[in-house]
Amino acid sequence: MTGPTGLTGVGIGWRAEIAGFVADLPGLRFVEVVAESLAPTGPLPAGLAELRERGVTVVPHGVRLSLGGGEPVDEARVAHLAAVADAVAAPLVSEHIAFVRAGGLEAGHLLPLPRTRAAVDAVCANVARAQARLPVPIALEPIAALFDWPDDELDEAAFLTEILDRTGALLLLDIANVYANARNRGADPLALLDRLPLERVAYVHVAGGSEHGGFYHDTHTDPVPREVLELVGELCARRRPPALLLERDGAYPPAATLRAELDALAAASGFPVVT
Repeated sequence: MTGPTGLTGVGIGWRAEIAGFVADLPGLRFVEVVAESLAPTGPLPAGLAELRERGVTVVPHGVRLSLGGGEPVDEARVAHLAAVADAVAAPLVSEHIAFVRAGGLEAGHLLPLPRTRAAVDAVCANVARAQARLPVPIALEPIAALFDWPDDELDEAAFLTEILDRTGALLLLDIANVYANARNRGADPLALLDRLPLERVAYVHVAGGSEHGGFYHDTHTDPVPREVLELVGELCARRRPPALLLERDGAYPPAATLRAELDALAAASGFPVVT
């Protein structure tokens, strides 16, 4: 199945540290790159430019728009994301339902929103501002969070669905975040999947994590656990997403280990291997 933006199959997050490994994946159809790591003008990094030349789709993934902030989204940051999308001929961009700054202070981290009506309004207003400047559709990613705000008015599924319905945005579903949030809250991840608008999924993130201090942390530096791969299978049994992407942001293992993770992801989803 190909999604509304043409993405399909298994991809991987492009990072300079593993650019050589990614370049050697013969069946690779798409990669994701952190938008803020690219300059919108001038040449692309060599490894990324080579992927574009051989027809691999590049999706810019923003981390600093602060779509959930109480202040209007920064126009310069939206313009940067739009320019990067143009530079790599992206079919879509993605960002997080989170905030990263308030009152002029930068947190340097994705922070969870209270699931209130006021927060829904703030996200929708900022997504609309971003959509007005972006040349392509945007997919919104719910984040992993270690706590819930005490004044929540909506559960996670209702909060997310209302934002998607009001904005018309696509969904970037992070299956590792679904697992992390359910485990830390003592909830059933399948209960969330069964209430999400899976027909709106543009692609899916899959990443590893580990337990520290009684909490499961979505680290992106650990292997993908068996439970997350099983959740990928459960998702595909309900509605197979158009595309899956392996996220790795540090502590990079040997190439053989990364290949095995990609192969396991393909096996869990039924997509062709890329290795």
